[in-house]
Parts: sequence; C-alpha cells; structure tokens
Amino acid sequence: MGQAFIVTKEHRRFSEFANAVRKEQTIGICHGDAGVGKTQSARRYANWDNLAPYIDKWGPRSDADAGFYALANRSRTVFYTPEVLPRPKDLVREIGHWQSMVNICVEEHQRAIGKITGPRSPGRTFVELLIIDEAERLTPMALELLRDQHDRTHLAIILIGMPGIDQRFRHYPQLYSRLGFSHHYRPLGRDELLFVLDRHWTRIGRTLDPEDFTDAQAIAAVERITRGNFRLLERLFPQIARVLKINQLETITDDVVEAAASILVIGD
Repeated sequence: MGQAFIVTKEHRRFSEFANAVRKEQTIGICHGDAGVGKTQSARRYANWDNLAPYIDKWGPRSDADAGFYALANRSRTVFYTPEVLPRPKDLVREIGHWQSMVNICVEEHQRAIGKITGPRSPGRTFVELLIIDEAERLTPMALELLRDQHDRTHLAIILIGMPGIDQRFRHYPQLYSRLGFSHHYRPLGRDELLFVLDRHWTRIGRTLDPEDFTDAQAIAAVERITRGNFRLLERLFPQIARVLKINQLETITDDVVEAAASILVIGD
C-alpha cells in the first residue's frame, strides 16, 4: 500500500484546470519542474492507481467490479505515459486500448443504474479526457495524430511536461492554435509546506509545532533542502523515520533532517 494522497492547493488547481479542459473539449498544457506533483495529481484525477491495475488484470467478473465501474464513470479519463520515441502506430493502438477498456467500465456502470438499455453500440464513447504525461517524448507525427483525434472526436487532451514545453508546441501551428488552457504547476508555498509537513509528522507518530524552536529549525531544514518539491518530500520522510529508528530518537531535529537528506541523491 502506498502513502495516502495529500490533497494540496496545487492539486486542487490542477483539478480545476482539468475540469475546464474537459468541459471546453479543448487541448491543455500542464508544465512544471520535475517532482512538483504533476503526475501524482493527474493520476489521482483519473483514479488511475485503482483503475489501471484492475483493467490490466481484466479477469473473471466479481462482486468488486461495480466499484471500479463507478470509479471509471466518475473520472471518464485515460492517463497515458508514452515510451521514449514512441512509434505513432503503437501510441494510437495503446491509447485506443485504454479508451476502450474505460468505455466498457463506464457503460457497465450506466447499465447498472438504468441509464442505458438495449444492445451495445460500438460507436458509443464515454471517455472525455486523455492525459498524456512526459509529453516531451511525443514525436511530431504523434502530436499530429493526437490533434487529428481531437478534431474528429472532440476528445479533450492534457499534455504534461517540463517548463518550456508550451514554447516547443509553438513550432506546430495546427496543434498550438487549438490550445485552450496552460497551467503552471508550482512547488509548495510556505503555508502549504507546513500543511504537508504536519501530515508527515503525524504519519511517523510525531506532532509538529511551528512555534517550537526545535520544530522550527527542522522545518527550515526541510524547506531549504526540498524547496517545496513534493516528490523530494515524499522521498525524504521515509529516511527521516529510518534515522529516528536506527538512532532511537524521539524528536525530528534539523540534524535528523540533514542526516536523512545525506542518504538521498538530491540534484541542484
């Protein structure tokens, strides 16, 4: 089991952005530094950590299916990460496979609640949004195929990448002219960092008090080391728990934070 998802302000901003792209049936770009939480937010929005393993297995039906069908119905979203230098035919086939599977799940839910009756229609589609992570990997031909699918089906698309990806798409006028929204996913600010740290302190059985001098020093050390990078925070705290356990310590100090950080490979 992974850690419980922490709903941050940046995640809420991403959800609002995704809802807008979906509602307007347009193409949007989400960009931000590595590790700020773009992928986690996108997977959360699509319920992908639950849906993808279920669809991958796709075994005999069970009583648990209804819950997954309801999840798919709520999200109506496919999350996809292309391979490095993906072949356009493979990309179209794989995305089509995920769309088909999510469609089946949504249709099963709609039938269960009585909104759909009668025979199945092969042309019926329920997926409203396609989120593509690591969009820098997409070749010009892949981008053109996605643009064509958007034009033909009005499928909303979000392309997630590093800062500057929006400038790269300027070189593809037909795609760029269809961009409706651009979202900058930012690192955690000071207040939000404290919110996240409070939950991390709680997870390892401690209570955070920003007014306490020792806690304030530890907070400052975390802030300096991570600079609000969500992924680095997630990597740092298991090491903090490890340092506390090995040394039989009860209090998270700046020395503990520094010792935990020394174990990690942290870029500039």
